[in-house]
Amino acid sequence: MDKISWKDEYSVGIKEIDAQHKKLINIMNRLIEMRNARVDSELISETLTEMTEYASKHFETEEKYMVEYDYPDYDAHKKVHKEFKKKTAFFCVDTMSHKETIPIEILTFLKDWWINHILKSDMKYKEFFREKGVV
Repeated sequence: MDKISWKDEYSVGIKEIDAQHKKLINIMNRLIEMRNARVDSELISETLTEMTEYASKHFETEEKYMVEYDYPDYDAHKKVHKEFKKKTAFFCVDTMSHKETIPIEILTFLKDWWINHILKSDMKYKEFFREKGVV
């Protein structure tokens, strides 16, 4: 997998959320650069910490906007956010038990999250928030 470079087409139109999405790209790019990272490496530990912090801050931000502006798909979106948090917790447990495939599993999960959540699901709210004047 090649490193990901930010493109304008990835923007959801809200600067704060775009900045957080860029943070996720940075996490993925570090994993891509270190393809041969071991499950017990510092990189994996840091990645899981960053995923946890990302989920906490980013999901809080998105959900705040959704509640404030009465986004119609809020409940479904929040449910998927909970799944990300659960999956991250499972990765932590599997890392502690030294499951060797964790580095590639994390990268695969984040790639799927990028494609199916951010570039599809998050894009659904782009026009909604633009019409509300959120930037």
